[in-house]
Amino acid sequence: MKIKLNMLIFFMTISSLILHGQTNDIWTSFRNKDKTLIGYKDKNGVVKIEPKFTGITCASKFNNIIAVSEEIDGKWSSYYLTKSGKIFGKDSLHIFDNGFDCESEGFIRFRDSKTDKVGLFDRTGKVVIPAIYDDMTRVTNGMIIGLKGAEKKYWDTDKHSGCNHFSWTGGQEVLIDTLNNILIEYFKYDNSLNFFTLEKTKTPHSDTTRKSFIATDGSYYSFIDFEKEFRQWITQILSDDLTLENLINISYDTITWESHDGWGKTNKEKLITDNFTILKNELLEILQPKTDYLISRDGLNPYMFEGAEFEKYYNNCGESKYWIYPTMSINISHGSKINFSQNHYEFLRTDSGYKLICLTIRNKKMK
Repeated sequence: MKIKLNMLIFFMTISSLILHGQTNDIWTSFRNKDKTLIGYKDKNGVVKIEPKFTGITCASKFNNIIAVSEEIDGKWSSYYLTKSGKIFGKDSLHIFDNGFDCESEGFIRFRDSKTDKVGLFDRTGKVVIPAIYDDMTRVTNGMIIGLKGAEKKYWDTDKHSGCNHFSWTGGQEVLIDTLNNILIEYFKYDNSLNFFTLEKTKTPHSDTTRKSFIATDGSYYSFIDFEKEFRQWITQILSDDLTLENLINISYDTITWESHDGWGKTNKEKLITDNFTILKNELLEILQPKTDYLISRDGLNPYMFEGAEFEKYYNNCGESKYWIYPTMSINISHGSKINFSQNHYEFLRTDSGYKLICLTIRNKKMK
């Protein structure tokens, strides 16, 4: 009996490893000779799909499921595709800002063309959330914000203008999981929250960097607010002794910076050592009550920061993962309207904390 049990465990382990290997076999896109069509190769360079996709196919990596577009018999055809070759959702593409949706945690959104409602496919193409929402966010740490009962408000009321940009008004926002279970019944959309910092407590969380929400089960869900987290962190850093070594430690290995000659990239030790007094004094200004400065949140710029070292900061479609790796910028203004200048410090949230990655100093001359 023990031998049989060990054999069962062995085969279960092997099956798990095989499945895990398949899941992690990420295909990457490549183009044909004239760069007009897109195909996909596996990690060994073996062509899995010959170049045939075009249009607004935007997935540079193929994990489980992607949205594609190709020309068939002179007509454009767009659909969802899995690695097994399953084609589905031809009339249900989720398009936003002229781009297809991108897989997130093994799920991808779709929009019912008849009802104009949004739902969710899993990695196999199975509908796990029916198209009952006006809109929904991508899956983030297994959670989604869904919107119901809202109305589209078009920015340009002229029907002949060609502008189809709109925003939602009214409705109810709910926090749900990937099985469409309602976690929080009233959840105001807020992209400043880090969903990967979820904590469940019996009472509202005491941490001032967190926002708490009462859940349907009576508990409280709390998430760290990126901006509050960053403000607390940078204030602490500056309130302590900001030494040369400390500033180097909170900087990215290579800093991108704007000089009078244009943009450049310099090793952090050299740039900070050569300009430490300027950088320190400027940063310390934000501790002064009368300083005119603004802290804003964004995502890493894929046109400025590219290559293997930055891949983890973008999703399969090359979009910044601002929901886990945002950039926090400090913009400090100087002078009047006539003699105005603004300095810029950009910090990237990494797995080892915030790191100064980009800066612009306009009121001083950098070396």
